[in-house]
Amino acid sequence: MIRIKAGVPRRPRPRPRARRPLRRALALGLPSMWGAIAITYKLTCPLAQQTGLGARIVTSAVFFAVGTGLVVQVRRSLLRELRQIRQIAGAAQNALLRPLPPRLDGLNIAAAQLSAERGAVVGGDLYEVIATEHGVRVVMGDVRGHGIAAIGTVAAVLGSFREAAHDEPHLEGVLRRLDRALARHLRERARAEHPASGVLDPDSPVAEEFVTVLLLEIGADGEVRALNCGHPWPYLLSGGGVRPIARTDPLPPLGPFPLPTELPFVCGGQLRPGEALFLYTDGAEDARDGQGRFFPLKEALAEVVGHHPLPVPQSILGAVFTALLRHAGGTPTDDVALLVLRNDRKAMHPHLGARGTARPATTAPQPTNLR
Repeated sequence: MIRIKAGVPRRPRPRPRARRPLRRALALGLPSMWGAIAITYKLTCPLAQQTGLGARIVTSAVFFAVGTGLVVQVRRSLLRELRQIRQIAGAAQNALLRPLPPRLDGLNIAAAQLSAERGAVVGGDLYEVIATEHGVRVVMGDVRGHGIAAIGTVAAVLGSFREAAHDEPHLEGVLRRLDRALARHLRERARAEHPASGVLDPDSPVAEEFVTVLLLEIGADGEVRALNCGHPWPYLLSGGGVRPIARTDPLPPLGPFPLPTELPFVCGGQLRPGEALFLYTDGAEDARDGQGRFFPLKEALAEVVGHHPLPVPQSILGAVFTALLRHAGGTPTDDVALLVLRNDRKAMHPHLGARGTARPATTAPQPTNLR
């Protein structure tokens, strides 16, 4: 199920509460009625007491109809409960992955998620975009595994990021806060699963949990700073083509290994007006076709960049997902999350003096393009 998040979604209409007691009564009454019909027929109907072939055929038909009615009723009840569970899971996912605003501090934003489990809305991918006094800060991550089991880890990482993004003046501090929050969550989870030990057993499956995390900070001038722990580097979409913002090896994922003492951020260049950043989880590139070939994500983005000017983020997501599903022949085997941020800020021009002359340059001018 593809879930595109941009803007505020419509709230579902609440169902009338008066129907709930009626449905409960029907769920209990219909099986009882079918059972009463079968017992009444067997005890009171003279035909049911006969041993002839015709009587046996009629009796078998009656019990077959009763059994079919019971099976249909049980199936409806199970489907109803399944829909309720999916609604609860969807509400939990919406509380975690809140819909992103379509515009934030001059950036046009769109995000989408595709769960690997058929009909599911809960995945192990996470993302968030927050405007702070330090710049627009972005997180994208991928929890090991997917489904309901990954919700707790997603909640721990996102909750920590939403606080640290405002509190920490440097991106390094944000990453360390996420690392501590994940370690605390894993310890509590191990304690809940193995109360006797009270510690995180190295041989426990919880000790093998990890999260890939990508942190970005986009300054007012468009400068991009990044910290990467095992996550794919984003692509920069511009008139010049498609290229990753960095080619250095990322740090190990959060969880199995401690963070190093020094965490120098990576400078990803400058996001100019009209350019876009394309963030994704590895499920996009790992999707395979029937012959085992990986999805050519960069080539698919190159086709989008061929249009001038660059399409809106929602159109970029739609084009990539269409190509991805066509390549995979349906739902991929891993969760996929995509996030596009296009710089719609106005280009900064040099200020003019009182008589139309340019103001003198500073003694230590900064480069306008770090790429």
